[in-house]
This record gives sequence, C-alpha cells and structure tokens, in this order.
Amino acid sequence: MPLSRRELLTRSSSAGALLLAPGITRRGGLLDLPLGTPTSEGAARDSDLLPGLKLVHADMHNHSLMSDGDGDPAGAFASMRGHGLDVAALTDHATVGKGLPRSLCAGDQDCQSLMGIDEASWARTGELAEQAYDEGSFVAMRGFEWSSPTLGHMNVWFSETWTDPLHTGGAGTGEGAGQFLHDEFRHDDVALPGELTAAINDAVSRHGANAGMRLFYEWLNADPGRPVLGGGADGLAGFNHPGREVGRFGYFTFDPALRDRVVSLEVFNRKEDYLFEGTDSGVESPIAACLNAGWRPGLLGVTDEHGTDWGGEVGKGRGGLWVTDLSRDGVREALAARRFFATNEAGIRLAVVGRSGDQEAAMGGALTHTTGRVVLEVDVAGPSDWAGRTLGLQVLGAGSPMPEILDHRSFTVGQGSAPLTVTVPADVDDTRYLIVRITDPDKPIDGRAAGEYRARGGAIAYASPLYLEAPAG
Repeated sequence: MPLSRRELLTRSSSAGALLLAPGITRRGGLLDLPLGTPTSEGAARDSDLLPGLKLVHADMHNHSLMSDGDGDPAGAFASMRGHGLDVAALTDHATVGKGLPRSLCAGDQDCQSLMGIDEASWARTGELAEQAYDEGSFVAMRGFEWSSPTLGHMNVWFSETWTDPLHTGGAGTGEGAGQFLHDEFRHDDVALPGELTAAINDAVSRHGANAGMRLFYEWLNADPGRPVLGGGADGLAGFNHPGREVGRFGYFTFDPALRDRVVSLEVFNRKEDYLFEGTDSGVESPIAACLNAGWRPGLLGVTDEHGTDWGGEVGKGRGGLWVTDLSRDGVREALAARRFFATNEAGIRLAVVGRSGDQEAAMGGALTHTTGRVVLEVDVAGPSDWAGRTLGLQVLGAGSPMPEILDHRSFTVGQGSAPLTVTVPADVDDTRYLIVRITDPDKPIDGRAAGEYRARGGAIAYASPLYLEAPAG
C-alpha cells in the first residue's frame, strides 16, 4: 500500500495576585468593525496599549483535498468564518507538483497527497479566496506551504507565484543527523546522549551542510517575473511547526536579505507547544535556535487543519493580529510588523508594549536599549468565564538550549484594573529579545518541559518577541 503524504512526512521527521481587565463584550459589531460571524463571547478588541488598532482572530495555516487534507476546499473559508475567525488562509502543500498536471494522479488521493498543489489548484485557491473575501468583515487569503520532508515547511502568503522543494533543492544536505540517530536509537531503548546529538549536529553544521535552504531563499528574494522559476519577492513567509523535520531549515541558516519578510514562527501548531520540540532529543528549542540565529519572527498559533471542520476544534492554535483595518493590506502590515500573538484558546486578547527610557515599542518591534531596566506593560483578557481565573506570566529572554525565564508571577483575572507592569533587567549584549508567555497552572504540562518550565503549568499564549537593539553607531 502506498504511503500517504502525511505518513511519509511523519517517517521523514525521524531522519503576587495581580488584577487584569478582561474588558468583556460580544464580538459582533465591535469597535465600528463588522467583524465576522460571532459564535461566542470574547475579550474586547481594543487595548489602551495599542491605540488606533483592532484585534482580529486569525488562522493562517490550513489544508484541503488539494494536497493531504480531507475536505473540499470550497467549504474551508465558510467554515472558518462560521467559527468566528476574521482572517483565514488556505495553504496547501507544495511538494513536487510545479509544472506537472493534476491529471497525472487520475483521482488517486494518495498520489495527490504526495504531489501537492499544481497550477490549477493554485489558481482555484485564489478564486475561492476572492469569492470569500469580504473587506471589513472577513479576510480570506491564498498561500502555499513549501514542504521539504527533511528541512522543514514554510508558508508563503501574498505571492502571485509559487514553487516547490523539487525545483528549489529542498532535499537537505545532512542537517539533523544527530537528532535522527538519537531518535532511532531511542526507538530501540538505547539512549544516545544529548551531548553526542549536539556534537554530531555541530559537526555537520561546521562542514557547510546548511546550504539546503539556499535555492528556496533565492526564490523568495527573486522577482515574480523571473523567467521559468518566477520568484516570491512580493510575499511574506514563516517557519512552520519548527523542529518537526530534523533538518530545522538548515539549522535556521540566516539570510539577512529575508529578515524583514520571514515574519512568523509557529509556536502553537494543532495542539502542540513547539517551544519544546526536539528538546527531549538533546537539541535546542527551535524558538531559541531561530532567534539566536538572527531571525526576527513573530510568534503564531495555527490549527494546521487537515480535516473538514476548519476553525472548529477546541484547543488548537490560532493567532491574534492587531490591525489598522480588516483588509488584506491591513493583515499584511500587521504581519510585517510582527504585531500578533499565538494562543490555543478562543477569545483571548494579548497586547505588550516595552519601554526603555524615552523609547517605546510594541511586541514584534525593535526597542532601542543598551543596559538596565526594560518596563513591560501587558494587557491580557479573555471571555467572561475568565473572571477569577489564576494564570501565570513569564518573561523569557535569550538563552540556550531554552530561552531563560527572567521573571515569573501569578495574577488573577478580574474586572476594571490597569494592565500589568513588569520590570526586567536586560543587557543588549546578552538578551536580544523578550517574550511574554501566559501559562495556566491547571493546564497539562508538556512532557518535555523541565525545571522552571515544568513548575509553571502549560502555556495558553505567547506574545511576539520584543527585540532589543543597541543605538545606531
């Protein structure tokens, strides 16, 4: 029996109390925006920390029968809008189908799963997005997921053209060998020490095996009108379920030309917290690895839906975007600014602003800072049943193999009080980013969590990092 695409990818991946204001209101017709179809209560869509902006709920990563999903794509956008999302993207896998006709699969879904999208399905996704797009009420978007079974998957949104790993060298060049060997030995109940895993990966990296992403990054930098292969210079991109494929995007090889356009890193995908991905195999947290490499993504939550109930299953990831208006341009601007957060609960509001002296920046932005205190103001709220709920707030800073927990405190969600203020010491030479992480002591703890992470409960939200940078010169 031929392997389904999902089975193939799975096998390949082996190689003190403080009060905060929830500001509850119903979602329909909020803040002069006719936003979607309300299905439940949620936090208000404005925050004093981000004046002039509005919160919209988004899912930027979904699949259909056009690759390895189970559902007719014609129902995807209506399903997501019906479940209260304001922004939704259909991002079927691109694998080997560039230049190949869909007819080659002759109705064989296993074949289509492996082939991924072709030009016809790319065009159809665009048509469905146009039909569903309702500016000011619902933003439907087309994208694709560049899907290498060894290096990893990346979403691309807003591009006119697309590509696949077959045409952009997505086979990998040895990355992830240490983790692959660790996992294979572990399957035989023989543990390969984590130090050896890291040493093998380091040896591969030092010998220049990080070239696997080069051709795809060249495509992302190329003009869409480039002959034959085209280009994605008109698009924005993001790292998906980071670390699931052991090649880890060529160990997150940094391309300075793409820093401003690789805008996201999934931290919640389906029901998993990718802060811990691979850490039980002796490798670095993918969030630490990505940010330490020089990338500046925001942190995103997605469902990565492969079924037929797009946007419906409780507990899966989703994102909150702070937009100037509910349009594709507004969504693009919010993504490019990294002004968003990841969550696995519906109806959450999270806003973070950092201050250093007379400098100020919102989450996802860059704050000029050298050394001393950074003041973080945090506005977090949820549905009406959050009243009296005890949660945790962590501030994470740069570290390896895990981001360092710089501060942790508990708070009780209440009514009518100001945002929480947290002050942390930071030296720009040691801490290039600060991340606000919201936890629930009653939520199951990820089995891979250790130390302070294990003591604080499971995560329910991450704000995009606040990036610290020294003054010019």
